[in-house]
Amino acid sequence: MKVVLEVTFRMGGVNFRGTRWEDENLVFKFERLGDAFIQVLSSRRVEVEVERIPSGVLVELKTKEGGKVFEAFERDGVYLAAEP
Repeated sequence: MKVVLEVTFRMGGVNFRGTRWEDENLVFKFERLGDAFIQVLSSRRVEVEVERIPSGVLVELKTKEGGKVFEAFERDGVYLAAEP
């Protein structure tokens, strides 16, 4: 089955690094590790093939300052999320 995530980040320079499972949740991993970023909203759409339906979808963003994890919600078959 295909899982589609559309996520909006507060700054540019974000790279997708894959997915992993945490229990029944599918985690999309992103990173922003440089020093200078465009201060504008940046949207990404990622599609992955998985073997099972996730109970939830999480977005993990790794940065130089640490990181954050936030939840996506499903609407019309697409998971949507925005960086807090």
